[in-house]
Amino acid sequence: MAKGFAETDAQCRAIVEDVRKGSFSPVYLLMGEEPYYPETVCNAIMECALDDSERDFNQTVCYGTDTDADKVVTAAMRYPVFAARQLVVVKEAQAMKTIDFLAKYCLNPLPTTVLVIYLHGASLDKRKELYKNIRKTGVVVESNPVRDYEMSRWITEFYRGKGLHISPDAAALLAEFAGTDLGKIAIETDKMRKNLPEGKKGISAEDIESNVGISRQYSIFELTKELSFKNASRALKTAAYIGNAPKFVLLMATAPLFTHFYRILRYEAFLSAKPGASSQERAAAVGVNPYFLKEYDAAAKNYPPQKSIAAISLIKEYDFKGKGGNAGEASQAELLMELVAKILSI
Repeated sequence: MAKGFAETDAQCRAIVEDVRKGSFSPVYLLMGEEPYYPETVCNAIMECALDDSERDFNQTVCYGTDTDADKVVTAAMRYPVFAARQLVVVKEAQAMKTIDFLAKYCLNPLPTTVLVIYLHGASLDKRKELYKNIRKTGVVVESNPVRDYEMSRWITEFYRGKGLHISPDAAALLAEFAGTDLGKIAIETDKMRKNLPEGKKGISAEDIESNVGISRQYSIFELTKELSFKNASRALKTAAYIGNAPKFVLLMATAPLFTHFYRILRYEAFLSAKPGASSQERAAAVGVNPYFLKEYDAAAKNYPPQKSIAAISLIKEYDFKGKGGNAGEASQAELLMELVAKILSI
């Protein structure tokens, strides 16, 4: 079973803590569709395995596009020069045609070598000998994508790991800004922390707005909220602002709108099946923070199942139009305004 992001996060934190203390495995396999965690672990190993004075003779970094298994094994079998260990890093290892030939070395790796095999956005076949051997003698980090509906929770846990508390609306706003790009969130968070007052631990939506450069008032996050409450004037004003943003394309709106109304439909189905559910159970049913239940309760009243389905149908129709299907002369911004107006009139 694939690891969830919480398990992967905990594993990578433990690995980074170990390497900072000087404790290394002889082999690391870093892989998966989501690159943030493999990249984080790879960077930590490269930073901590050797001192600056040791790197010239004891560090080998190569790429799968221009190396092969023989070269990697030859490098890994060398002994360190005036150092406790040597480091061999294979980046973009998914491009190495002879990667499976590393299996024999990985079954009996040299204890004074740290070998890092980093597959960017790809994974080894778990049925093959190489993967099985690394599981026996080394460490495997598999990083699966965090789904869009999990992003707010991932951000909350990410901030908690840094000793910070982020409010639910701030997490939702940051998730809208970054999508599922974990690296982008990490970069923006580091930039923001440098601008926060010393000792500040609580992060609000206002902090995200002022430091990340996104307006909550005119965001998809705010648009879905106004649609939920059927605040027509605010929803249309927000849609007009979003549509007139530089480089706007309708897909930027239809994807989150589809997710939102699909959640509303799931929420209604859950309430029908379990009307006495607690707030925690209701929130878990749609994958949101309980903070947002007031909005979902309003949405369930304003868009009962038949209307939610109608909204989803409209979103699909306009998604097709936004991609060039039967849109006529309407601009992307005009299509968004039409879509929002029609959803409000359901």
